[in-house]
Amino acid sequence: MNRIHEIFSWQQQESLLFTRLDFWLFFLAVMAVFALIHKRYLMRSIFLTAVSLFFYFKTSGNFVLLLAFMLLFNYLIGRGVQAKEGLKSGKFMLILGLVVNLLGLFYFKYAYFFTDAFNAQFGTDYNVANQFAVIGNEWFGKGSFVDKILVPIGVSFFTFHNISYLVDISRKEIPAAKNFFDYAFYVTYFPHLIAGPIVRARDFIPQIHQPYQLSKYEFSWALWMIGKGLLKKLVFADYIAVHFIDKVLDSPGAYPGFVGLIAMFAYSLQIYADFSGYTDMAIGVSKLMGFNLLENFNSPYKSVSVADFWRRWHKSLGSWLRDYLYIPLGGNQKGTWGTTIMTAVILGFLYFITGWVELWYTYGILLVVYLLLWQFWKAFRTFAVRDLNLLITMIVGGLWHGASQNFVIWGAMNGAALVLYNYWKRISPYEKSNSWVIRVWRITLTLTFITFTRIWFRLPEPEQPLQFLTIITSQFDWSVAIWWKVWNNFQLVFWLIILGFVSHWLPQKWKDQTVLFFSKWPMPLQALTFAFAVFIMYQAVSDTFKAFVYFQF
Repeated sequence: MNRIHEIFSWQQQESLLFTRLDFWLFFLAVMAVFALIHKRYLMRSIFLTAVSLFFYFKTSGNFVLLLAFMLLFNYLIGRGVQAKEGLKSGKFMLILGLVVNLLGLFYFKYAYFFTDAFNAQFGTDYNVANQFAVIGNEWFGKGSFVDKILVPIGVSFFTFHNISYLVDISRKEIPAAKNFFDYAFYVTYFPHLIAGPIVRARDFIPQIHQPYQLSKYEFSWALWMIGKGLLKKLVFADYIAVHFIDKVLDSPGAYPGFVGLIAMFAYSLQIYADFSGYTDMAIGVSKLMGFNLLENFNSPYKSVSVADFWRRWHKSLGSWLRDYLYIPLGGNQKGTWGTTIMTAVILGFLYFITGWVELWYTYGILLVVYLLLWQFWKAFRTFAVRDLNLLITMIVGGLWHGASQNFVIWGAMNGAALVLYNYWKRISPYEKSNSWVIRVWRITLTLTFITFTRIWFRLPEPEQPLQFLTIITSQFDWSVAIWWKVWNNFQLVFWLIILGFVSHWLPQKWKDQTVLFFSKWPMPLQALTFAFAVFIMYQAVSDTFKAFVYFQF
């Protein structure tokens, strides 16, 4: 009885993560039922919606009620937007849907952030009260909900799913889902629910009524993706983080400066292995169920520029921001009132969270220069709009990752780099070079810049990034004795870091040929090899399990 209670109750330490045995037992049970009902499309939508809500409950507890409410709300709004197409009431319903989704996201993710900033600016002492918990505890009994506002896992992801669904209906790109369970299945589908990839309704909902198909190659490919994802997460992310990165970044002053530098490059490997490892497993699991999720990463550390990097990294978020923010603002073609309003809002927001009066002086000077260039240089009008829209998009992307001044700075630095690159590529003598030396140099420069900006991504407090940079520059002792001592202390970790980057940089055709070779093996041999490899991974890193990095976003 105790075991049954544990299975059907929420315990944070027993979340259904892809790296836990309980998830794979859960998945086997789901597949057993799915095999019996996969030809009955409505029944499988109902079943997989229920299963996905249970999965979310096991991950986030009572926040499943919030998810259920948002499902019902957005389904009804979507039907209303389509029914009132072309009428003012239809636009009103769309705006209502967008406002409610964004308010929910802001409330749970940014309430403390904005309250603290407000108190700091105006000398007040307001406290945040979790009104949802107050109501929930009245309805379900005291103690049912935690009084503190906690961020529901995956809230950014399922909010973006809901927003894109409503906007695509209003744009007539998709029809509203005919029944509730098709829509609910699309949003809650457990492989992508809590950490992406962000899936468009137009890509997923049509698959719901397609017959189940899985070829021998697709089965092998799915198994390979799951194994690759586990290897990335357990070895190249968790082991390196626990045994090296966390130690160094938690106490950078205890190590020579160059160790901090290596730790940041290792962090670039960790966050890629962690996030792409999750999406690899999500894509593989989904393929076994007959549904296709789009690729989310394309070897981002092979990028030869910042623009190339953002085309390869977290592709589903990048395309979402492009289609629902950058292009509506005018893209690189024209300015809109949205560009002006968003620029003012972002500047006001930056002042609000920093208190830097200098921002307004800087803004005033830039505004004068901007207006002069706009008046006397026609070409500037297009460039300026494109640049402002890029900066706005990247800053919003930074804020999407978390309620932190550092995330805003991280987004702004990447936005500024994209702006500068757009000008540099026009005059660069290396832009179209086929020289392997030039390519290696560009890859190294891009990786170094991305790693540098991740100092603000990894360290949470506003003062920590500059403190960290000060430490690694002031303690940069690279003597042979010091290097040898560091090497001996972290030898296995360093070999894994080297192996991680080298395997990432291997030609894609080699990797494709490896998968093709694996697919030709007999299925019993594939299963035995997969099981043995997973067993070895778990034995090697059994003490290093960490939550997926992007769960916090």
